[in-house]
Amino acid sequence: MTRRGRTALKVLVWAACLAPLAWLGQRAWMGDLGANPISFITNTLGDWTFRILLASLAVTPLRILSGWSWPITLRRLLGLFAFFYASLHFGVWLVLDHYFDWHEMGADIVKRPFITVGMAALTLLIPLAVTSTSGMIKRMGGVAWRRVHSLVYLVGILAALHYLWLAKKSVTGPYYYIAVLVTLLGIRLVDWAR
Repeated sequence: MTRRGRTALKVLVWAACLAPLAWLGQRAWMGDLGANPISFITNTLGDWTFRILLASLAVTPLRILSGWSWPITLRRLLGLFAFFYASLHFGVWLVLDHYFDWHEMGADIVKRPFITVGMAALTLLIPLAVTSTSGMIKRMGGVAWRRVHSLVYLVGILAALHYLWLAKKSVTGPYYYIAVLVTLLGIRLVDWAR
């Protein structure tokens, strides 16, 4: 793929990743966030965090299955957008849901398993975001950098548990996400074993 093609692709990814936030902003502006706006915003940001995380995890399986190398150029951008949405998801919980009540938040993290694993996933995303620059790759060395960034698989599993334990039993959405995650990790595992 040409340099111009890669640039155009990255612009499209930026637009696609920012579109849900623009849609949410437009809904807020119109006063169309439903009966529980905080829950609507939190759930929307959480859904898009997981979708973008899955998109970043799909890059390598796409390369394995297709032989194309150009999707790799999007992995860092998608990973950073996943961290951005996870931070917004957490920020809504911190500011709008709990109004910086640290004691209540600490009790929530300990008492509710879905919040515990969600916080663990966000915490593990921080070193991935911090070390995502080319300079950090050079400083850490390829082997150490890959070892740190293999945490993304654990983040995916924790995100799946967060969503599964949060959802009501009649909701099937988490199972679709889990199926996608298992497929993506399975492709990587088969390729690694080969």
